[in-house]
Amino acid sequence: MILQNLSKRAESLDTIDALSHLVDDFCLPADCIYLDGNSLGPLPLSAKQRAREVVELQWGDDLITSWNKHAWISLPQRVGAKIAPLLGSLPEQVIACDSISVNLSKVLCAALNIQQHSSTQRNVVISQQDNFPTDLYMVQGLSELVGPQRCSLISVPENKILSAIEEYADTAAVLMLTHVNFRSGRIHDMQAITKAAHAKGILVIWDLAHSAGVLDLELDKCEVDFAVGCTYKYLNGGPGAPAFIYAAKRHWDDIKQPLSGWMGHKKPFDFAHDYSVADGMTRFLVGTPPVVSMSILDAALDTFDGISTKQIRAKSVSLTQFFQDAFNALIEDKRFTLITPNEHALRGSQLAFSHPQAYAICQALIAHKVIADFRAPDILRIGFSPLFLTHKQLLDAVLRLKEVLDTEQYLLAEFQTKQAVT
Repeated sequence: MILQNLSKRAESLDTIDALSHLVDDFCLPADCIYLDGNSLGPLPLSAKQRAREVVELQWGDDLITSWNKHAWISLPQRVGAKIAPLLGSLPEQVIACDSISVNLSKVLCAALNIQQHSSTQRNVVISQQDNFPTDLYMVQGLSELVGPQRCSLISVPENKILSAIEEYADTAAVLMLTHVNFRSGRIHDMQAITKAAHAKGILVIWDLAHSAGVLDLELDKCEVDFAVGCTYKYLNGGPGAPAFIYAAKRHWDDIKQPLSGWMGHKKPFDFAHDYSVADGMTRFLVGTPPVVSMSILDAALDTFDGISTKQIRAKSVSLTQFFQDAFNALIEDKRFTLITPNEHALRGSQLAFSHPQAYAICQALIAHKVIADFRAPDILRIGFSPLFLTHKQLLDAVLRLKEVLDTEQYLLAEFQTKQAVT
């Protein structure tokens, strides 16, 4: 009866799904239930077509004339403008370029420069202890480069962020947080935290790696200073796709980032001896844009045409809740502990379960064509991408998980050996 009720509920939810037609926009293997779009989104058909076009026709036939003929040179700005609506931003405040790590170093330096021009005392970067490692590494590396007197990292527990703002009110330059925690999926209150930091004169950088393309973001409304994010997760831009930077227009005149490459020059094709910074977001560019990958990303973003972030978020909540309900009803292994908050407003588009055999269970699931992922030390992470998943697929995934657990297939040696990428 439980399974029958869940099946009817899944059918009902899929019937009223306003985004159900989008599944036809993706290339997905037969019988594969892809629950790892929060780590690498699947291939959109538009991106597959663009890849052929940009390689065979633009590069192949039109060669170097494509910089003008196919407007390769303006891809960073055009792609940024497509991402902007997903962030709640004006189009001109977003640009696509480089990786999230490189972009974080740029905005971190820009924010520190702004602060140290107004107060030599402000050198502290506050972050969260469980932040994504690269975010912390970038601050540590910058501190080693310029010295702790100009950049010093203070990382605090999640529940101490507001108190840290108060404690370091006189010396903090930047608050750097990831909006959705990569392990737990917990969401920070962007508006409240940004407001609290600004009240103490602290600039805020948000990492949107697990937010962009799945949450109803409002960066302009929240008066965010800077943000960075990747595009290969929920934006489906492909492995290693270019990342993006958001910078509020009010800061543009004061932004100085350290990587003064020729594409960030005001007139790059004048080939002047001395650097003259470009206007607006173009100042964040460094070298030649990766045309093939950025063209593919440009095409992938067309999937979002005609749908709103509110629709995306509503389906995300529905998928997440349905999976949780099916899991609770059908999975009997009491060693699972949900570390993601129960409240919809506090969690992103994922569920994270701790389990002593999480890695092996994940590998066994993949063998059953249910692709999730593992995060150290013991997290089975399930991601919900609203553009291509159905509630019926989620019920099937839980049933395959139940089979893996009931038969203890995860104990097989082939699932116990960790691979290079986990």
